[in-house]
Amino acid sequence: MEHYENHHNENFESALKVNSGIEKPPVVNPYFKRKERKQMNVNDYTKGILDGNITVLSQAITLIESALPEHHALAQEIIENCIPHSGKSIRIGITGVPGAGKSTFIEAIGNKVTALGHKLAVLAIDPSSERSKGSILGDKTRMETLVHNHDAFIRPSPSAGSLGGVARKTRESVILCEAAGFDVIFIETVGVGQSEIAVHSMVDIFLLLQISGAGDELQGIKRGIMEMADAIAITKSDGSNLIRSNLAKAQIESALQLFPMPDSGWKPRVYSTSSTEGTGLLELWNGVEDFLKFTKANKFFFEKRATQAKYWMYETIESDLRSRFYNNGEIEKLLPEIEKQVLANEKSSFSAAAQLIGKYLEEIKK
Repeated sequence: MEHYENHHNENFESALKVNSGIEKPPVVNPYFKRKERKQMNVNDYTKGILDGNITVLSQAITLIESALPEHHALAQEIIENCIPHSGKSIRIGITGVPGAGKSTFIEAIGNKVTALGHKLAVLAIDPSSERSKGSILGDKTRMETLVHNHDAFIRPSPSAGSLGGVARKTRESVILCEAAGFDVIFIETVGVGQSEIAVHSMVDIFLLLQISGAGDELQGIKRGIMEMADAIAITKSDGSNLIRSNLAKAQIESALQLFPMPDSGWKPRVYSTSSTEGTGLLELWNGVEDFLKFTKANKFFFEKRATQAKYWMYETIESDLRSRFYNNGEIEKLLPEIEKQVLANEKSSFSAAAQLIGKYLEEIKK
C-alpha cells in the first residue's frame, strides 16, 4: 500500500510538472530605438508650408489654435513669413439653414472644383463646438470622397473659444492654406447666428444654401443673411422635390428684388442644385467665376480685401489688448475682489472698470 501511495505521488507530481521549454522572446524589439521627433523652427514650418506639405500645414494651424503664449509667438512668425505668398485664392463663405445639407453640398461641389484643376481647402467657423464637442468632425467623416481627394484639405474647427477668437484663427489659417498652394478656400459656418457675419468679413463671395419643400421657403432666413449673400443655392433639387425647388427659386428671386443693390453692384443669382445627382453645380461655379470677374473689373474685389485687412487689424488689436489685460498677474489677483464689490452694489460697474484699467496701466509702466 505504501509503495502504491509513493508511486501515485510521484505520478501526481510529474503530471503537474512544466518543462522549461525555450526562452520567450522579448515583448519589445531590443534593437528598436524610438526616433526622436525633430523640434521644428520657423524656417522649417515656412519651408514645409511653401512646399505644400499637408502634415506641416496641419501642425502650423495647430500652433495658431493653441492658447500657449510660446505657440502664439511662433505662429505669428510663421504667418508673417507666409503673408507674401498668400492672397491668390478665391475665398468662398458657405452657410445654410438647418437641413440644407452643407456637408453633402461641399463634398459634391468640392470634387467638381478639384476636377477643374483647383486645389481646395475647407475650413470652418464653429463657436458652438464647446457645447457640441466638435460637430465639424462629424461633417468631415461624412465627406468621405473629399477626405481622400489628394487636391483637397479639410481642417476641423477649433474646439472652443469665443466667436471672435475662432474667427481670427480661421482667418490666419486661410493665409497658411494659400501659402501652401490652395487656390480655392471654402469657409463653412457650422454654428448659427453671428458666425455668418464673421465669415462675411473674410471671404470674396458669400453663398447661402436654402432647402425647398420645408413649408414657407423664406421662413427662418434672416433678412441680414439674405442681404449678405452674393449667390443662393437651392439644394436637394431632384426627384419629387424638383417642383418645390423651382417654386422656392421663384420666391427667393422675387424677395431679392426688394433688397437694395449691394455695394458690389452685382445682383445675386439663385441656382437649383442637387448634390446627389450633381446637377446645377457647374452652373453655380460658373456663376462664382462671373462674380469674381465682375467685381475685379469694377475694383470692388480689391477694395473689399483692403477693407477686410483693416477690419482684422483692429480686431487683432482688441483681441491682443484683452488677452494682455486678463493675463496680467495683478489684474488676476484684483479682479475677484472687485467683482464681489460690484455684485454687492458696493461699487458701480464703471468705477470698477476704471479702477482695473488704471491698475493695469500702472503695471505696464513698471
